[in-house]
Amino acid sequence: MSAAAGGMPIQVSFEFFPPADAAMEATLWNSLERLTPLAPRFVSVTYGADGSTRERTHNVVTGIQQRTTLTGAPHLTCVGASRGEILDIARSYWDEGVRHLVALRGDPPQGQGGYRPHPGGFAYASELVAGLAQLAPFDISVAAYPEVHPEASSADDDLENLRRKIDAGATRAITQFFYDGGAFLRFRDRCAAAGIHAPIVPGILPITRFPQVLRFARACGATVPQWLHERFAGLDEDPETRRLIAASVAIEQVQELTRHGVCEFHFYTLNRAELTYAICHALGLRPVTQAPRVIPQRTTG
Repeated sequence: MSAAAGGMPIQVSFEFFPPADAAMEATLWNSLERLTPLAPRFVSVTYGADGSTRERTHNVVTGIQQRTTLTGAPHLTCVGASRGEILDIARSYWDEGVRHLVALRGDPPQGQGGYRPHPGGFAYASELVAGLAQLAPFDISVAAYPEVHPEASSADDDLENLRRKIDAGATRAITQFFYDGGAFLRFRDRCAAAGIHAPIVPGILPITRFPQVLRFARACGATVPQWLHERFAGLDEDPETRRLIAASVAIEQVQELTRHGVCEFHFYTLNRAELTYAICHALGLRPVTQAPRVIPQRTTG
């Protein structure tokens, strides 16, 4: 197994989203099968911004738990449900053997404008984490923002919000994606200086379609450097070259971070395995021998 500059072994986790149709479901399970031999620490499954994929998220996680050796980690958000409803969902996950959750505030439903807490619900992720930690000894991941959450009043307030989530019982923070390695390293240093000692895991988004990444970046406040615009210029109709450039960019990114002692990475796969697998290979990860086959399970409908 490969190791970072500090000698620690490299660990990875992967994020997927619930498929909306049969074709997307096939892609999801094919990707899971491709990535399973890399022995990820866990695989997370997203929740719709307004809680709209709750049932599909549950079905995918249940399938992962029942049919693979992977550790499924469903997202839970504060949006669209009361405290009791959210804790009931968490309790059912615990009863099914799920021990890892990703706890997020969540985004407001489309068209609502700004975020408004659900009446009787958890107002913020720190409250959600506290409720989950009191319910059962879950392994809880939360979100962090190297370039500051777009709704935060300041970088200091954003850091204090992260501290509240960790103090409430979160195990680690997974960052929003970024393409400026220096921004992540400075954020990691600020966390350490502020007494936040939980692992800060960089979130890596391989670039499959550059316009899509630009939309994501605008929504979450991530910076897309000019050099990255130049790398992908003129490749809209050249998917083969685009994939090669995307792999090169991401490999450069993770190798820079390993030189600074980063030993854990979370990949936003967008349900595709190719780029993530290539990046993990460059990190030195190799398939675990005799990894069990992933058995597809129908989750849509």
